[in-house]
Amino acid sequence: MNTTTKLPGATAIHARLGLHPVINAAGTFTPLGVSRSSPAVADAVAQSLQEFFVIDELQALACRALADWSGAQAGAVTHCVSAGITMAVAAAMAGDTPQAVAALPDSRGMPGKVVLPVGHAIDYGHPILTDIRLAGATPVLAGKPQHCSAQDLEQALAQDAVACLLLVSSRLVRGQGPELATAVRLAHARGVPVIIDGAAQDLRVPELLASGADAALASAHKYLASPTAGLVVGTADFVRAFRAQEKGIGRAMKAGKEAIVGVLAALEQRAALDLPAWRDAQRRKVEAFVDALAPIAGLHAEALPDPAGMPFSRVVVSVDDAPQTGWTAPWLAGRLRDGTPSIRVMEHALAHGQLVLELVPLRDDEIDAIVRALVRARDACPGVPAR
Repeated sequence: MNTTTKLPGATAIHARLGLHPVINAAGTFTPLGVSRSSPAVADAVAQSLQEFFVIDELQALACRALADWSGAQAGAVTHCVSAGITMAVAAAMAGDTPQAVAALPDSRGMPGKVVLPVGHAIDYGHPILTDIRLAGATPVLAGKPQHCSAQDLEQALAQDAVACLLLVSSRLVRGQGPELATAVRLAHARGVPVIIDGAAQDLRVPELLASGADAALASAHKYLASPTAGLVVGTADFVRAFRAQEKGIGRAMKAGKEAIVGVLAALEQRAALDLPAWRDAQRRKVEAFVDALAPIAGLHAEALPDPAGMPFSRVVVSVDDAPQTGWTAPWLAGRLRDGTPSIRVMEHALAHGQLVLELVPLRDDEIDAIVRALVRARDACPGVPAR
């Protein structure tokens, strides 16, 4: 890894808008713009913005493409996964009955309870419970924060007026609970449909559907790197009910032409992806970064496999705290953030003395810039303990 390359400067768009250039090592993080689209996806989107389409024809094309990609019966594109959760809950309550669709979020006369394990009640920038409530439903939490047993889930599902079971597959999930397939089986035994929020787990969507869930949701603008869009794949009946919500509360959550065209272009690229080669490239990138950090006193870097099972690792950088010199994980993250370019890392483990970095979308020159920034930070703290 070359550590003498100049720092990446602002791009033309940053310069024109007067914005601070950013190196995003925080992963597919919405406040940083999530991901980078490929030139092919960007070109398809640019072309779509200059043309007219029958949106239902675009959605029908996306339905077939998403079914082929995921192995599901059908699929659809919505504004984002947050919107998708609300629309999926609405679909479980109202189906495709026009009067019920139009009535929401007034759910009187409909099943209006959404069961989810307590540890799945995540906050990903806002509470997932808000997505449920926006549909006019009431969340019902099963189990305790650190554990939800099959019995806990069965008791919650046994209540009257349960519309669906909502499960989350994410590194944000806390505690232990039944396996996805077990939870799906328990819900289906009571005639309750199951929705899985897969968010950033697009590479695992077939695995999520293999649980037997009626629908799985995934973001198209994370690792698929399309424009902002949420994907729903599942049974034909559920996807039809999902699309029906566009005549109700889903009107505010619909996908535009550029999002659908971008999804189609991104799916085409994913179909051509050599996943083993891609995975190997990510492994080599992480290994090179860990090796580059080895000489930096006060730091220890190692690979961190994705806890949800995505096919790549991140880098966890442990900081040998020396508070008397200012050398701490929060100080280091702040120095990276306040530099030029601004280098952003995952900050959820700062209290434990760790920075977590995701390298998937980064170019070699950006990775080199991170290494140099860490060296400069070390030099700014002469009292950093030697390893």
